[in-house]
Amino acid sequence: MRIFGVILAGGQARRMGGADKALVPLAGKPLIAHVVERFAPQVEALAISANGDAARFHRFGLPVIPDADRLGPLSGILGALDWAAAAGATAVVSVPVDAPFLPGDLVPQLVLAGGDGAAIAGAYGRAHPVFGLWPVEVRSRLAAFLASGAKPKVLDFCAQVAAARADFVDETAFLNVNTPEDLARAEALIGGQR
Repeated sequence: MRIFGVILAGGQARRMGGADKALVPLAGKPLIAHVVERFAPQVEALAISANGDAARFHRFGLPVIPDADRLGPLSGILGALDWAAAAGATAVVSVPVDAPFLPGDLVPQLVLAGGDGAAIAGAYGRAHPVFGLWPVEVRSRLAAFLASGAKPKVLDFCAQVAAARADFVDETAFLNVNTPEDLARAEALIGGQR
């Protein structure tokens, strides 16, 4: 398998005061830098899914893929699947930009769970579907799902492609930094790791 990765950075960060969440500082570096460090070693190639001025991510040296349709994370996943398919990849693993503690074994565990199919992460009975393995073969199904007019929910698409689930024991790995309080918790966790 040739697995590419995408960091989904297209959210509006309303609960962070509208700041560009990817660039919010955590322990002295942008949130996205933490995600890149943990995720890049797990995939063959990595891109950022984001709208707006791509130059703000120039320092990371990664391609930036804008959403064709701004319909949430599934739009970013579809763009990444198109990019990966054009480069000969067999699958894309997606992660959100606000997850600085994502598992160091995320990709292999998703592959073990999904085999040749789709898979999502879970922890303590809760699904984390934006952390997902998406074979390039689901592109047409995802495009049709997004074009259907229904509100595109990741879990609904997961059900449509019978996504398997990889369960993890470290729920902290899926901490999303959505609010200033979450950011403070992440700072405390990083401080405790030093």
